[in-house]
Amino acid sequence: MRVYNFSAGPSMLFEDVLKEAQSSFLDYEGSGMSVTEMSHRAKVYDGIHTECLALFTELMKVPEDYQVLLLQGGASQQFDAIPLNLLTNGKADYVVTGNFANLAYKQAKKYGDIRLAASSEDKTYTYIPKVTKDSFRKDASYVHITSNNTIFGTRWKEFPETDAPLVADVSSEILSREIDVSKFGLLYAGAQKNISAAGLTVVIVRKDLIGHELPICPTMLAYKTQADKNSLYNTPPAFSIYIAMLTLRHLKKMGGISAINKINEEKAALLYDFIDNSTLFKNYVNKEDRSIMNVPFVTGSEELDAKFVKEAAANGLVSIKGHRLVGGMRASIYNAMPVEGVKKLIEFMKKFELENK
Repeated sequence: MRVYNFSAGPSMLFEDVLKEAQSSFLDYEGSGMSVTEMSHRAKVYDGIHTECLALFTELMKVPEDYQVLLLQGGASQQFDAIPLNLLTNGKADYVVTGNFANLAYKQAKKYGDIRLAASSEDKTYTYIPKVTKDSFRKDASYVHITSNNTIFGTRWKEFPETDAPLVADVSSEILSREIDVSKFGLLYAGAQKNISAAGLTVVIVRKDLIGHELPICPTMLAYKTQADKNSLYNTPPAFSIYIAMLTLRHLKKMGGISAINKINEEKAALLYDFIDNSTLFKNYVNKEDRSIMNVPFVTGSEELDAKFVKEAAANGLVSIKGHRLVGGMRASIYNAMPVEGVKKLIEFMKKFELENK
């Protein structure tokens, strides 16, 4: 029996995508083989690769002066790749709003003059700091933010204005709401939350930022290496790219990003409304900064939290335990989580609250 998987990643995929992949797993389009077996130089794979890039460009309305790269190594590898490619004058500013934002900041500090422009650590990352253009150095090579904070359940509702190119880790919200790509120098995301199976990393970079990598930048981390070869310099994560293509097809059929955003807003509103009116469950995130992808909540008792997680799993609501840095519970309600899954979670929360007053 299929369960509702509230994992922060790897996470649920659309059932139609899984069924399509299953139906062609042994023989993709008459090739006599699976996508997992075919050469990335084969004509049949080239069709997958080309369509995936085209769908990203179409759905995210990527301008002509940007390039979509299909890479490996996860978003965490980009914590090094970004300064190695973009730190042209040795200066960059970072806003730290959670664990992964902090990891990106720490990695970048190895390569130059990296300044902490703002942080919400003082209140356990429960809000997004207020910043203006003056919060950042005018001569910075770039400004880095994490648009949605998976562990702590916050997001940038409005993105900051900067003089330097704005760089954002959008791993846990890519394709969930419309983003004006032209406001960024670079966007990057691990695929295992809203796009595909683990293994693929998507980078959308303005073309004029490519080709200025530091001398110490490894060949495989240089954006120019991948851009020049259309993300086929070496063997790509072919199956993850295939699943991404199917997911993008599915989103297009649904009506695109604006359509899925409406569904995501509905799911988040239902869950937050219940939590806000609950006598047992609490969410401590500043309301105006709440994520619509990751919803952390607690009972106030570690014993009750553990009981909730165990009983939820027994009811088909799995991977809902909160991150070790926060504790409690966390419902990751990415694109593929249906409204019905959120409603079932709320029904279980109501029952649990009545039984554990």
